[in-house]
Amino acid sequence: MSIAVLVVTLVATTVAAQTKVTPPKNKYTPEQDVQIGREAAAEVRREYPLINDSTVDNYLDRLGNRLVAASPADLKKPQFEYSFTPVNLKDINAFALPGGPMFVNRGMIEAASQEPEVAGVMAHELAHVLLRHGTANATKAQGFQLGALAGAIAGAVIGGGWGEAISQGSQFGLGTWLMKYSREYEKQADLLGAQIMARGGYDPRALARMFETIKKQNGAGPPQWLSSHPDPGNRTQYINAEAAQLRIAPLPNDSGFQQVRNRLQSMPPARSMADLEREAGSGSGEGRSRPPASVGRVGEPVPPPSRQYRTVRGGDLFQVSVPANWTPISSNNVMKFVPQNGYGEANGQETMTHGVELGVARASSRDLRQATETLVEGFLRGNPEMRIAGGQQSMQMAGRNAIITMLEGRSAVGGTERVDLQTTFLADGNLFYYLTVVPEREYDIYSTAFARVARSIRLNDR
Repeated sequence: MSIAVLVVTLVATTVAAQTKVTPPKNKYTPEQDVQIGREAAAEVRREYPLINDSTVDNYLDRLGNRLVAASPADLKKPQFEYSFTPVNLKDINAFALPGGPMFVNRGMIEAASQEPEVAGVMAHELAHVLLRHGTANATKAQGFQLGALAGAIAGAVIGGGWGEAISQGSQFGLGTWLMKYSREYEKQADLLGAQIMARGGYDPRALARMFETIKKQNGAGPPQWLSSHPDPGNRTQYINAEAAQLRIAPLPNDSGFQQVRNRLQSMPPARSMADLEREAGSGSGEGRSRPPASVGRVGEPVPPPSRQYRTVRGGDLFQVSVPANWTPISSNNVMKFVPQNGYGEANGQETMTHGVELGVARASSRDLRQATETLVEGFLRGNPEMRIAGGQQSMQMAGRNAIITMLEGRSAVGGTERVDLQTTFLADGNLFYYLTVVPEREYDIYSTAFARVARSIRLNDR
């Protein structure tokens, strides 16, 4: 994999009229973007299965270089180190890190019907780099140190057991800020990506088509790519509207898309990210201590909460007391505590049937009720069988004004599942949440423990 050199010969202007996209506020320098991205990329390369094939490597380099050359001159930073690395995973996914490193899953190329669809996703990711969205997110997250950013980014993009191993020592919730973009940032990347595509000779409508392909991945489950790139709404419509305003440059000679696609399909089948996480959870890999992929077996009897409690810290952000017989499962942005047989695979997905979760979420509003409603809406979109079971109620959590929202749905172990979500604001304006999950028929057994855990929460952000 070669590091792409910034192409200084600019393509001719092909934009008739376009939406102006302005980079957000950023306290970091371009040199710091490069440092953060370089360190995070090194972790990703150590953990991900890469494709070491010159044909595939050279193809992505050519395609990536073309898009960089087509990018607006005022957004390109001479310090950036662009690279384009193929990953041997079947998930339809791609991501770029601050300063220029980009990773493209084999599954993304195989799912595309033609090169412009791959170019569209790469242009979208390149737009995040040019607009410096990763460190713009970090700018909003007050109090984080530069040295923690690379590990947190790597943990965020790797996810699961490996992500936790990488991000240990990074501050709680930081990965969410860095690599999970807001809808505003997503729309910016869509629009700038469409403009880059047109300059590079690609019809931007191919980006909208690829988003539709990504949405269909995994059936009812949330696609991996969309979990960190939320749909701003009306995505297809505004991309197509932007495309109608753009003149498309002549497309250079074919870069060999079909040849590369055929070459990938002739290789042994790729694993999925879920496969890697299961291997990590089973202890294979490099002998690291990793969170368990399951705690017992879902569907087996679940013991009641212990009367003995222990105190656990969530980084520097919070501490909480939980029943001594509950197992912690942590990632870079959430912590779960579950009893035996309360967490594991059910219906092909990792599921928590009993337990609690604490985490940090981006607030869409400074009004707690509105911010909570937006969080709940996102939760319901990812869990279509859930519904709101009651209105919001005011309460206190950690000595702060809070709201509780009650939801219900179908439990993986049968019957109705009860989910209570408590939310409050952190000092930086983000939401801290405490979520409880249990089958409705067992709620009386767990309600006392859930309440005691809630009372024990201490937030250390002030």
